[in-house]
Amino acid sequence: MNSQTANPRAIKVIGHRNPDTDSICSAIAYSHLKNILDPEHPCKPCRAGLLNRETEFVLNYFKVPVPQLYTDVSPHIRDIDIRPAPGVDGETSLRRAWMTMRDQELDTLCIVDEEQNLKGVITVKDVATANMDGMDPHVLEIAKTSYQNLLDILDGTVLVGDITGKTVEGRLIIGAGSAEQIEKSISPGDIVIVSNRAESQLAALEMDAGCIVVCASSKVSRTIQMLAEEKGCIVISTPKSTYVTGLMLSQAAPIRHYMTTRSLLTFTLHTPVEEATKVMATVRFRYFPVLDDDGRYIGVVSRRNMLNLHRKQLILVDHNEKSQAVEGIDQAEVLEIIDHHRIGSMETDGPVYFRNVPVGCTCTIVYQMYRENAVDIDPTTAGLLLSAILSDTLMFRSPTCTPMDERAARELAELAGVDLEQYADTMFEHGGDVSGKTAAEVFNGDYKIFTSGDIRFGVGQGSYMTEKNRKAAQALIGPYLPEALSKQQLDYIFYMFTDVRNSSTQLLMSGSGAEELVGKAFGVRVEAGIAVLPGVVSRKKQMIPLLINAIKLEQE
Repeated sequence: MNSQTANPRAIKVIGHRNPDTDSICSAIAYSHLKNILDPEHPCKPCRAGLLNRETEFVLNYFKVPVPQLYTDVSPHIRDIDIRPAPGVDGETSLRRAWMTMRDQELDTLCIVDEEQNLKGVITVKDVATANMDGMDPHVLEIAKTSYQNLLDILDGTVLVGDITGKTVEGRLIIGAGSAEQIEKSISPGDIVIVSNRAESQLAALEMDAGCIVVCASSKVSRTIQMLAEEKGCIVISTPKSTYVTGLMLSQAAPIRHYMTTRSLLTFTLHTPVEEATKVMATVRFRYFPVLDDDGRYIGVVSRRNMLNLHRKQLILVDHNEKSQAVEGIDQAEVLEIIDHHRIGSMETDGPVYFRNVPVGCTCTIVYQMYRENAVDIDPTTAGLLLSAILSDTLMFRSPTCTPMDERAARELAELAGVDLEQYADTMFEHGGDVSGKTAAEVFNGDYKIFTSGDIRFGVGQGSYMTEKNRKAAQALIGPYLPEALSKQQLDYIFYMFTDVRNSSTQLLMSGSGAEELVGKAFGVRVEAGIAVLPGVVSRKKQMIPLLINAIKLEQE
């Protein structure tokens, strides 16, 4: 089974934060089903948090890759239409750069090296400024301009010399006036613009000019060419007039000489659109370079591109409360919700497909959808669906478990080719092992936040087959609860340490008034910060409703 896709804009099927086995397995199995039924709209399974140890075991057992992590689904630069404007070589002439900007209707060019690493940017304003300040006869020399650039902008032809790898090493001189005047103005290495006057050409050669540019396609005598070759002077012929040549030659300077290299404003594919928009509002640039994950240039974006935003499309599984959803859900487009919990606070922009069934596990609903659509369930998918049902129903011990859950699980066990009871024991044993884990990792293994009126509270749960694993987890998480309460700015935190075999829970808690609240909700006495709750194994059916009722009574 491979329901994942490389399409970056594929519909993301994602569960709640701090995902449990049902959240992960339902995302994978439902993505697979959607891709079979509607391949034109590819889906990919995702996760909103780190995997717990039980889920790691399940994915490893059935050799399924871990879904891609998305901790934030708010729009990023990768979600807009990036303009694939090619990067340009820093040796490109000013004139060629301007022509590229004109033809592509761009006011910014990005200068890159052979590996597409960004070296700098140049704007229309930079080109205009360079042209207006182009009165310095030394500009081509200072910019180390290649002779190839001269040849390019003049549509020239080399009559004498080899320009390969050579750069300008002198001033730019207009060879007008008498031969005597020309001789006085030329220094060795200068580039001299001349007409068809042989005496001007000869004067430039006698003063050791580095190059003479003969305009208007004028003839150059064999004698002049031989003398130029003898002196190592390059001779270039151009069809352009002396006037035009004089104007254009300064435009041969390479853009690397004028480009901006410091404090470049760049974005990556992962830059949030909100952040990029704020940056754009602070400067006058119109286009901004975008770099890929390897830091290489791939294109540009502008303010106008922000209008063509492609919001991430989501299918939510195993939750429908905003407090449990991935960060940035308000800025994404929710297409479907598949869940088995109470209907919470999720709002959508428009109507969505919402399937909420009172069964023990989301994967039971996904199993039903496979059967309804007459899609065969392969052994790997069967194993994932089975694992989630066993996990959520505590192997049919939870009061949330329905006959539908058990029937589905037993059929899926046959399809997956596993012994149900033996596999369940092994899965729970791996899930309960906290060795090598930090308190935060164990705490977030299966943890959700709920809201009742103005009260926000978190409830976590760990399910254990052995007392040894349960006590180890309890010792690890207990001291961590006050810290988690402060970090998450909640009113209360409750954590269920559930003994699967004996169908009971030891409840730890944190928060001002938490012990009194638990005492009222369950009619028990809290001792040393622990409430023993025989028969309580379900967070959804036995824990949350009673806590919310107790909170409401306190608020009345």
